[in-house]
Amino acid sequence: MGGAKVVVYGLSTEGYAIACQMAIKGADVYIIDESTPSAISLKAEIAKTYPNVSSLKEDEPLLAMEPIDVAISKAQYLFFTPRIRKTGQDIKTEIHSKFKDATTSLKKNSSVIYTLPTGFGGNNENISLLEHVTGLEVGKQISYFYYPLEDLNQQPKIIGSFNGKEDSTLADLLTTGKKEKKFVAISSSEHFHAINVLSRFSSLSSILEVCRYVQDDVTKNDLSSDDFQEIFLDNMVSGLFDLKSLGSSFEGANTLMYLINGSVKGIDGYIKKLIDEIRSTLKKNDLKASRTKIALSWTLDQHEMRGDKIEMLQNLTSRLRDYIGDVEAYEHPNFDLFHSDKTTIIVACSKIDFENIEKNKQDTNIIVIKANPLCEIIQ
Repeated sequence: MGGAKVVVYGLSTEGYAIACQMAIKGADVYIIDESTPSAISLKAEIAKTYPNVSSLKEDEPLLAMEPIDVAISKAQYLFFTPRIRKTGQDIKTEIHSKFKDATTSLKKNSSVIYTLPTGFGGNNENISLLEHVTGLEVGKQISYFYYPLEDLNQQPKIIGSFNGKEDSTLADLLTTGKKEKKFVAISSSEHFHAINVLSRFSSLSSILEVCRYVQDDVTKNDLSSDDFQEIFLDNMVSGLFDLKSLGSSFEGANTLMYLINGSVKGIDGYIKKLIDEIRSTLKKNDLKASRTKIALSWTLDQHEMRGDKIEMLQNLTSRLRDYIGDVEAYEHPNFDLFHSDKTTIIVACSKIDFENIEKNKQDTNIIVIKANPLCEIIQ
């Protein structure tokens, strides 16, 4: 495996993590930041010095570069890890256009590893596009693998491969610790990923829907001692991109679509509940909308491949502004910024944000709402 030529297309959190892992293993790694015309050489010492994209971008170390098409034409393995920021119908177009850019210069005997989630049959579309763009036949002159990256701490155990063909070099590049990678057919890996995504969202929807029916304080108090109060909006939105891409692979109604749509509706219902909870907090505390500030505290990773958390924050901000003019989103809010002439309602959208607020809150003029299934209010 030593010296395998790898190109990672997309300077995303997930792409950078996997690039660092391979560079430390001795692979010859280049990573492509889509906003620049060059591929950056990622050496093991750089990978060890800069643990994430933010630290690399802040420090801007001098790194060897080469033109993107040159790097890609030399690649044995091309990992597709772009940052997707379009929404709705435009997502597919954005992905396809980036995939074309990433694969045009590929040469014979190279391999493409696709790491974004697709629905059922999504990889067949990618394979057709890859063959069209490169003029090479998948399975004969070029290889294709599906490896949907979801959780940085836990990469997939399986690799979807065209015809289920194994590649020991790729398995070595991706293996961490003692966990062996297993190769399966691409359609099988799509189904495994679908089961993971649906299991998580079915469980989440059950919690959110049941909590919507909690009216009295006694029940609320009893339930708030349970583990699921640690589920914040940040956790709820994780993987929504995967769920929607699965939904887009079906036409018409079937039981699977009910599960998918029910989960999407469950999160929409939760956002409505959160907004209602904020409005009733104003009412209970006799606060005028003009004398109140809403601070949404949500520390987001701007470099993630999926853009659904950024989109959700924009959506929540604009919906709250319909009721209260002064709504701002903060990462690590500085409590000195909040003026004493207004009451501030801080909405903690993740566990990290809630802990940060608890640690630094001194002002009595602040009400905290935990964006968890019960929307707990802390005064």
